[in-house]
Amino acid sequence: MKTDSSATTELILSGLGVSGGIAIGPTYVVETGAAQVPEYRIAPEAIDAERRRFSDSVAKARRQIKSLKTKALVLPEAASEEIGFLLDAHLAMLTNSRLTRGVERRIRDERQNAEAAIQAEIAVIAHSFQEMDDAYLAARIADVREVGARLIRNLMDREYQAFSMLRPGVVVIAEELTPAETALLDPSIVAGIATVMGGAEGHTAIMARALGIPAVLGVHGLMPGTRSGDGVIVDGRNGKVIVNPTEITLAYYRTAQLTLVQEREQLKGLRSLPAITLDGTPIALMANLELPREIETAREAGAHGVGLFRTEFMFMNREDLPGEDEQYALLRTVIEGMPDKVVTARTLDLGGDKLAGALDERFLSTANPALGLRAVRLSQREPKLLEVQLAAMLRASAHGPIRILLPLITTVAEVWWVRDMLTDVARRLKRNGVAIADPLPPLGIMIEVPGAALTADALAACADFLAIGTNDLTQYTLAIDRSDEQVAHLYDPLHPAVLRLIQFSTQAALRARIPISVCGEIAGDPRFTALLLGLGVRELSMTPNKLALVKRRIRGLDLRSATRRAQSIMDQSDSARIAELLDEFNESEL
Repeated sequence: MKTDSSATTELILSGLGVSGGIAIGPTYVVETGAAQVPEYRIAPEAIDAERRRFSDSVAKARRQIKSLKTKALVLPEAASEEIGFLLDAHLAMLTNSRLTRGVERRIRDERQNAEAAIQAEIAVIAHSFQEMDDAYLAARIADVREVGARLIRNLMDREYQAFSMLRPGVVVIAEELTPAETALLDPSIVAGIATVMGGAEGHTAIMARALGIPAVLGVHGLMPGTRSGDGVIVDGRNGKVIVNPTEITLAYYRTAQLTLVQEREQLKGLRSLPAITLDGTPIALMANLELPREIETAREAGAHGVGLFRTEFMFMNREDLPGEDEQYALLRTVIEGMPDKVVTARTLDLGGDKLAGALDERFLSTANPALGLRAVRLSQREPKLLEVQLAAMLRASAHGPIRILLPLITTVAEVWWVRDMLTDVARRLKRNGVAIADPLPPLGIMIEVPGAALTADALAACADFLAIGTNDLTQYTLAIDRSDEQVAHLYDPLHPAVLRLIQFSTQAALRARIPISVCGEIAGDPRFTALLLGLGVRELSMTPNKLALVKRRIRGLDLRSATRRAQSIMDQSDSARIAELLDEFNESEL
């Protein structure tokens, strides 16, 4: 790692700290446009469709560049101006330029596919630029290549890269990492993550937290200022990325790293202690799992069970669909990895920022994926997908307690439709002599849209348990894309509308005498613990590395006082005042 401050200048950048911890190491800059470009001849009748496909990639590239221009406004004036000029040049290349006209001609006249046409046109432009007796103009080919690479990435809809050649201790630097790409990162090798794009509550951030990898997203000016091999510090607590740190800076952060390690060691002492409030109320602390390899971490953290096991990973980074046997084997691994503890497995929730190659082209391409064909809606469109999952879950139920959780539920009819399918699948398995649990596993629903929260009484009457997904609930209530760094700062789970929906849902479950949990990100933040418990929640599910922090807060909490403070908070109409009351209460309890 380079640390010679005489040869390099320390660069301090700011972003969104989405996964706590400190990473120090050499950078691995993810190069863009490095994928093998497909080349093939299109049929005459497919020319118009291919031209539309290219046009769509151009429109998407323009949106991406305009987003980058907006972010550049927060940089120092000189840097913002320089980057603005560069991005304007990139936009110009996407508006009736030699590049776009040439690609259109190759698709129309030579019947080349769009990716190959872009690559061929760039080669011709590069040759002509290099022949110019002008070093500045000749160097502009790098800009043309960058625009071309962006277009090709959009056309190929690249969802992940295989990070198989990383050296231990590296910090991955990229313009953007999808949840699928993040899932491929090995926390024993990757020390940290920093990207230009991304928000604090998107699934990339959730995946980073689940893996325990320090991460900062939405870092303006990151890519131009970083090269592979540069020394870098990623401070996931405070949202800082420091490239080529000085020895003084390194010493400070190494001390901070040691302090964090010592704190984690202290928290380990809570593992065997119960999560019980000062006045004797037990609270169930569950683990959210993105991947089966997190089971050991959940056990070591003392989780009471798995409150949310996301099954999407089975469908990501592949071009086929997992069969019943494969899904059963993976679910069995999780259940047997948590002996005598309940595992809550959620059915497929692809869509939004979680896509799968095998389904993307057929169902998930839409103008607004978060509001489109996803979750239970996709299951109803393709019932075989759900039927296979339910069969795998029922077979896995023979090996230990499991609950089945349905995502993005909005109506009672959806719940009964799944119940009927579950009954039919169970009947078929029994006829075939397959062992399953008796009685059948409990069937629960996610409360993650306002419509579900407002009709929680009706939904609670046909469900065995409820789970509040505060990430999506906040997003849909406030009309804020939690993964968009331009509006991520407006994402506020303390908004009074969000809190009222949580309260409605909790009261509905209590009236129906069924369990209710919170499995969104606020469940793992000790700042919100008193409020959630004060509203009546008695089960919290979070990434395993947050369990000890929340347990420590619970063991120092007087529930009666928390309930009174929650009641006073629910009388408020201003988010700032709510935050003030909550933080004041937390500080008084320390």
